[in-house]
Amino acid sequence: QRLKAAVHYTVGCLCQDVAEDKGMQFSKQTIAAISEITFRQCETFAKDLEMFARHAKRSTVTTEDVKLLARRSNSLLKYITQKSDELAASTMEQKEKKKKKSSAGKGRRTSEEQGAAVPESEDSNMA
Repeated sequence: QRLKAAVHYTVGCLCQDVAEDKGMQFSKQTIAAISEITFRQCETFAKDLEMFARHAKRSTVTTEDVKLLARRSNSLLKYITQKSDELAASTMEQKEKKKKKSSAGKGRRTSEEQGAAVPESEDSNMA
């Protein structure tokens, strides 16, 4: 119920934005109908995504499942593919940065450990 109310609220806000932009009004019944259709379509999308993942013997929905879902809308598929590629590139950059930081951090630790080991060995030689 809370999810349905959130969808209804969001649809209402979007309709209000469109109404202001286009200089028109939406009736409460129209907003309710759009909300109901949107909610039902989202339920269908969720079931389809689950089935796509299950068909591929996975328990996790991937971007490929979402692309498959959007295949009938060329503009939506193009947008999702673009965003997916951007996300993949960003993820790769973050992984490379982490690798550089971790290898640099390991190098520093080693030199610090070696620096700490020198006085200890000097102390042991003195004793």
